[in-house]
Formats: sequence, structure tokens, C-alpha cells
Amino acid sequence: MTLYETWYRTAYTPQGGINPQVWNDYMPKEQKIYEYLLGNKLNSLSGTIKELAEKFDMTPVYFIGFMDGINDALDKKADLKEMDEDSEISLSFDFEALYKKMVEYKADHLYGLPMWRDIFTQEQLDIFYKEQKRSKTVVKQKKIGRNDPCPCGSGKKYKKCCGANVKESAV
Repeated sequence: MTLYETWYRTAYTPQGGINPQVWNDYMPKEQKIYEYLLGNKLNSLSGTIKELAEKFDMTPVYFIGFMDGINDALDKKADLKEMDEDSEISLSFDFEALYKKMVEYKADHLYGLPMWRDIFTQEQLDIFYKEQKRSKTVVKQKKIGRNDPCPCGSGKKYKKCCGANVKESAV
């Protein structure tokens, strides 16, 4: 079984829920990695899975879990399913993209870290937060009524213009 498969089977239940015992152990370790990266303003990390896991006082399986969380914010996604302890990795990411991913994942324990204010102003963080929240908001367009003016600007009613060939059920 690969490190990724082990991580996935350990962290999640077969029904798709989380294993709270694993997450309670993992999250403080994950936070320490982010504190290290942000505190030192490092937007890259490299070494073998085993070396980096030891550096951050975690198992290689937990380090793969960290990589699973950061993977979408990396400049080049890693193929986690192919990695083992001796795999050489070079992670590179953009701080803004990373912050927005943390907001998207609702990881307030990570996007709320005070070290972010050493990289960005509070104003910038607020803008990034709002941009990310807005990007997931679905805005439903107002439905055009049969007797409304046609949106093409012809001045005709929709039913006599662009809607003339549209079936009633589709409008």
C-alpha cells in the first residue's frame, strides 16, 4: 500500500467521514509546518518525504497528508499516489494562492495564523478572503419572461424576437 493510500485509509472512514483521532493528532503538526514556512517566508520546500517528515516531527504518511492539503496551491502538482519515503520532492507555491486555498478549505487554524501579517497587510488578507469567498458564490441570472423586452436590444418582446423559436418549457 502506498503512503497516499495509507493516509487516505487512516484519515478518512469508508463512508467518507473523517477519523477525528487522526485529525486531532495531525492538525497541530500540519500547523507547525505552516508556521515554519510563513515565519521564515519560505515559498518552497525540498528533500525526500522521509527527510521532511523527520524535520517536522511526523510520519511520512502524515507528511503525504500535508502534501495532499497543499497540492492544489503548488506551482506544479505532485503525483502523490506514486510517492514513497525516498521520493525527492520540490514544493513551490505562491503565498496568495496558498492563503486562498486555506480559506476555501475552511482551515481557519491555518489562514488565521498571525505570521500571514508578516507577509501581507491585513487589508490584503481581507481582500484575498473576500475574493475567495466570492469565487464560490453562485449568482443565478434572472429568468427572461415571455413579455419582457428582448435582451438583444431590438425593442421587441422576447417572445416575438429571440424567444420566438424557443420551446415554452425551455424558457
